[in-house]
Amino acid sequence: MKSKTHSGIKKRVKVRKSGKLSFEKPCKQHLLSDKSKRQKKTSHFGVAVPSSHEKQIRRMLPGKAN
Repeated sequence: MKSKTHSGIKKRVKVRKSGKLSFEKPCKQHLLSDKSKRQKKTSHFGVAVPSSHEKQIRRMLPGKAN
């Protein structure tokens, strides 16, 4: 039986050309006027997925991240 891609992971994680996984940090959608410039700047897209979670996420993305 074919394994299906996890729809939540599909929306949140991107696979880069190098094969590394990246995701967007939370807290950058609304109420931005109350947050510091540093807080908004450091949560840009492209933060690497921690190595402790990488194996689990690759299992949820069959065909893409293997």
